[in-house]
Amino acid sequence: MSNLRLPSGQQVRVVIFSSLLLLAACGEKPQQAGPGEMKVPVSVVTVQPTPTEIVVELPGRVEAIKDAQIRARVNGIVTAINFEQGSEVKAGQLLFTIDPAPYRAVRAQAAAQLQRAEADAKSARLLAERYSKLIKANAVSRQEYDNAMAAAGQAEAAIAAAKATLQTADIDLGYTKVDSPIDGRIGKSLVTEGALVSATAATQLATVQQIHRVYVDLTRSTAEVAQLRQALASGALEQSPDGNAKAQVVLEDGSIYDQAGKILFSGITVDPTTGQVNLRAEFPNPDEILLPGMYVRVRLQQGVDEKALLVPQQALQRTADGLSSLMVVKEGKVQVVAVGVGPESKGNWIITKGLNAGDVVIVEGFQKIRPGVPVQEIPWKQQGAQDGNAPAQAAPGTPGAKQEAGQPADKAPASEAGSKG
Repeated sequence: MSNLRLPSGQQVRVVIFSSLLLLAACGEKPQQAGPGEMKVPVSVVTVQPTPTEIVVELPGRVEAIKDAQIRARVNGIVTAINFEQGSEVKAGQLLFTIDPAPYRAVRAQAAAQLQRAEADAKSARLLAERYSKLIKANAVSRQEYDNAMAAAGQAEAAIAAAKATLQTADIDLGYTKVDSPIDGRIGKSLVTEGALVSATAATQLATVQQIHRVYVDLTRSTAEVAQLRQALASGALEQSPDGNAKAQVVLEDGSIYDQAGKILFSGITVDPTTGQVNLRAEFPNPDEILLPGMYVRVRLQQGVDEKALLVPQQALQRTADGLSSLMVVKEGKVQVVAVGVGPESKGNWIITKGLNAGDVVIVEGFQKIRPGVPVQEIPWKQQGAQDGNAPAQAAPGTPGAKQEAGQPADKAPASEAGSKG
């Protein structure tokens, strides 16, 4: 008992102070940042007015500049094919031979009829000349003289008819040799030797097409034509510097055909069944890459929008009902803005309404955001931009995500689409 010592006053004070600190620490709750206060990093671009050439892309069909269907013009048996299928042919070159024997016989008969008509006419002329002398001496009646003159006239008419018959026979005989009407490339033969062809049915024998230059026929809705005219009239669009509408063909593999074309005309009537206007463009085709019947897409220059607002294609959001929207950053938070979308330009969409110059548009990072969420803005830098498809406002590409230039926004992954609402 003698070894036990009571704590001093200083020790008691230390123990009490420590206990109070411990109780205060136990009573405090740990502070955690709420979800609304966390800033999600997103890649953004700031849109600015950019002079942009407006281009519209339309489907078209290639047509040969000249297309001649070779058809039979007489009845008969094909005795010879005088060309190599798929080769180049010249105008007047012999292509097919139809058995000429029946037509030679008809021509010989027509020639004989002409000779007979000429002989009859000679006799009638001599009789008319003799009666013209006798009538003066009243050696023949007036009736006999009139009959002789009429017979002479009929004989001359018979000669003219015989000549026409002979000419027809010559024409038919000439049709037994089928020539090419134009220079061009001939396709396959649609008949063989020994085939019976008919002029009545106009049997097709082959086709010759001239394709060193080709047409591409296009259609455009009247609404689009009216919008273009209004934009040009209001000054929203300016005509291209040269004033000529140029055209480019986009091939099936997405590459651009290396020969530029020009618009020949725009239709002045509207197809009542489709409500569309017909257009035709002409393209050089020296290597015969564009073939008749081929479907292509044609890019037409419309003019220049001096104040176009461009956003990368992947920034555009599309809903199930077909509406378009963008996610923008305003006062540090995400907002969804409904927008009107114009044509595509080098991997970007032209926004026609709903967006203002200086707006900050989110390009990537949709998975973790929703309207009202605070975000941290990171400049968008697209990597691997090709074919000049970089947006005008920023260098192309995003950290941590890749998307091919020109990929439509409605191709976004399902995880992104599910987090946009």
